[in-house]
Amino acid sequence: MFYPPGLRQAAELAFASRAFASIELNGSFYSLMRPGTYQAWYDQTPEGFVFAVKGGRYITHLKRLNDVQAPLANFFASGVLRLREKLGPFLWQLPPQLAFDEGRVRAFLALLPKTTAQAASLALQHDQRLANRAETRALVDLPLRHALEVRHASFLDPAFIMLLREYGVAACVADTANLYPCVWDLTANFVYVRLHGASELYTSGYGPRALQGWTEQTQRWLRGENSPTDRVVCTEAPPQIARDVYVYFDNDVKVRAPFDALNLRRLLDGQRTKRPPRALATVTETPRQDWAAWKAVGRSVR
Repeated sequence: MFYPPGLRQAAELAFASRAFASIELNGSFYSLMRPGTYQAWYDQTPEGFVFAVKGGRYITHLKRLNDVQAPLANFFASGVLRLREKLGPFLWQLPPQLAFDEGRVRAFLALLPKTTAQAASLALQHDQRLANRAETRALVDLPLRHALEVRHASFLDPAFIMLLREYGVAACVADTANLYPCVWDLTANFVYVRLHGASELYTSGYGPRALQGWTEQTQRWLRGENSPTDRVVCTEAPPQIARDVYVYFDNDVKVRAPFDALNLRRLLDGQRTKRPPRALATVTETPRQDWAAWKAVGRSVR
């Protein structure tokens, strides 16, 4: 419904990248991609486009951040550096069962590369799984950004916020229809937002009123204005600076995500929202909401 009738699947990224300024890559969460795949994505998108890249589930869900230097080396050697200047923030999503452990989180954050040069150096440590299919060159010299999405209430701890600020990692602002806690505190020089559904996880859309609220909050972040919502967990105020804001809709089960994203962009541009296609009401796909279900149908790739 979002793509024009008859559009080849191979041309969908080229079409979407002209409609949006950024897209979050989720395939990298389920398996290690290949350098040629990232290169093709780079070639198909226009100048100025940005990819956010979701970190591998082997690191976050299976290893649970423990002993992950080799898996991280494999991840950064898998070709992500081929995105060059289009490489945006990395999103690391933790499973709902993983509680806050300051030592474990600190060790993980310390491993995350802060530049493409550091990522290339880490990639050189990849194992035999990536023999003859690794990209270990820093094709551009750029800083890297990381965001952490948590889903366990124990992360609502000032120590967690201060730890993220120490490493310059963003606390992902995740709207999960109140199923999981949302960390609003600003911890980096950018904001990463994931909108999973206004009332039902992965399924429900965002109406004009909800989108207006996110528009106003985004504008405050862009202007560098702090608000009470920015200090929910930690009472220590963040620096009052203008921040880049990345907003992604992950409520795609009912195909709402692209239409909600377009409407948010329209509001940010001072335009009125458009009603989504009526055909969306006939979509009946049911989301998988638990990791066990995904694990049963997926293949764990290190």
